[in-house]
This record gives sequence, structure tokens and C-alpha cells, in this order.
Amino acid sequence: MTTHGNDSTSVSDFLLNCFVRSSSWQLWLSLPLSLLFLLAMGANVILLITIRLEVSLHQPMYYLLSIVSLLDIVVCLTVIPKVLAIFWFDLKSISFHACFLQMYIMNCFFAMESCTFMVMAYDRYVAICQPLRYPSIITDQFVVKAAVFILARNALLTVSIPILSARLHYCERNVIENCICANMSVSRLSCDDVTINRLLQFAGGWTLLGSDLILIFLSYTLILRAVLRLKAEGAVAKALSTCGSHFILILFFSTILLVFVLTHVVKKKVSPNVPVLLNVLHHVIPAALNPIVYGVQTQEIKQGIQRLLKKGW
Repeated sequence: MTTHGNDSTSVSDFLLNCFVRSSSWQLWLSLPLSLLFLLAMGANVILLITIRLEVSLHQPMYYLLSIVSLLDIVVCLTVIPKVLAIFWFDLKSISFHACFLQMYIMNCFFAMESCTFMVMAYDRYVAICQPLRYPSIITDQFVVKAAVFILARNALLTVSIPILSARLHYCERNVIENCICANMSVSRLSCDDVTINRLLQFAGGWTLLGSDLILIFLSYTLILRAVLRLKAEGAVAKALSTCGSHFILILFFSTILLVFVLTHVVKKKVSPNVPVLLNVLHHVIPAALNPIVYGVQTQEIKQGIQRLLKKGW
């Protein structure tokens, strides 16, 4: 704490208090969480190296997948090591600035990942619904422009959340009932009115993630309609296989997010530890499963990983 004047104090750091009502959770959760973290890091690094070294994977679809892997790595490194440090060494303290930096990275990179999935859905739409035009539409230049759009849109539209939270006046309370610096978990410690923060979080989340999910749903609706019109034998299965991995990735991302939102809506009926647990798992489970799904579902990536491992041995 630092003192300003004679009668007020301001917070210089926070304490992350995980599973305050069930501290034993930390012991059994640390092992699977650390294994998931190692799996996420290893699988995404292998996927990035494979795409980088395999010339056959130098295609827009795999470049977009590389962006997803990079985003997953950054989000995991931002959140999970600190959570494990709390579990293993009771290092609950996090500085004021580090807390809001973590908040910004989480909000920004999740929005960037959602936006990347939307671009990937458009890529699959063009590949199936307009295959003859695919090489002229989905080019390397398209990926560059998409990457700039993903970065600019989400970096600018999410920066207001941590800025507004950081500008609040924090008096004496500095214990965050969470494992991470989630916006509302931090803001509710403030002495000020946080209505604007709540509205901004709600509006920003549904504007960014909601619009992406609507466009993804629209893309797959058009894809499904086009696929059902195919009459050639085996054409339907082949068409669906080209977007199966991507669709599974979206299900992982959106399902955990949906469950997390629902637990907050009915938080009076569930243990307060459940939203905290889901919040932590949402930062590592999709990151661990994404490269595995693509590695299993996509023949080119599977072959590339096999060649990479053989060279390594």
C-alpha cells in the first residue's frame, strides 16, 4: 500500500486469492494444469516449426493457423505460470501495473483469436463455395491484410477496459478473489462506481466476440447449404473434411466460453470456485487441443510432423 494524504491509501499491488473456500483444490489441480500447460506449449511450438519448415504448408490456411498458435502461446504464458506459482509457492502478489497488463493481454488476445477464427471461417467458405476463385481471393496478401485487421481492431477496441479499471480509486482492499486479473474481479475492489466498467465489459465482449460468432455461423450455414447441393459420390464427405478441424476448434473455444458465461449468470446457484476454475481452464484447454486436432485431422500437418520428428531423431 502507498499513502496519499492523511486519510486515504491506494493499492500498489494485489493479492490473487485462488479457491479461497476450497484451498485443497490447488493441490490436485496443479498437476493436470501443469501437464496441460506443457502440452499446449509443446504442441503449438511443434506446429509452428512444422508449418515453417514444410514448404507444402506455406498456404494461407496454415498461416492463419499459425496466428492461432501464436495467440495461444502468449495467452498461456501470460496466465498459467502465475497460477502455478500461486499453487506451488503461494506467490499471490502481483504488481498494480502487471495486473492490468495481464488484463489487457487476456482481453485483447482472446478477441484476436475469435477474429482469427472468423477469418478462417471465411477462408473455408471461399474454399468450398467458390473453389475456382479461391487462389485469387485467399492469397498471401489477404493473410497479411487479415493479420493487420485482427491486430488493429482488437488492440484498439480492448485497450479501454484495463485503462478505465486502472484509473479507478482502489482504497484498502487488494485481495482479488480469482487466480487472474479478470476485469470485474479487480474492479469490484474499487471505492468508485464501476457501472461503466461493467457496461463496457458487456458491450465490448458481445460486440467483438458476438459479431465474430454471428459471421462464423453465417459462413458455416452457407457452407452447409452448398455441401448439401453436391451430388457427386463422396463430394459431401470431402467438402466437410476440409473444414472439420476448424469447426472443432471453434466448438472448443465457444463452448468453454459459453459455460463460463452461464456460470456467471447463475453464480448464486453454483460454487464461487467454479467460475474461477473455468476461467483458468479457458486459458489452457483450447490452446492444448487446437494443434492436436489439426495434427490429427489434417493429413498434410500429420505428415509434416512425422518428417520433423524423424529428422529430430
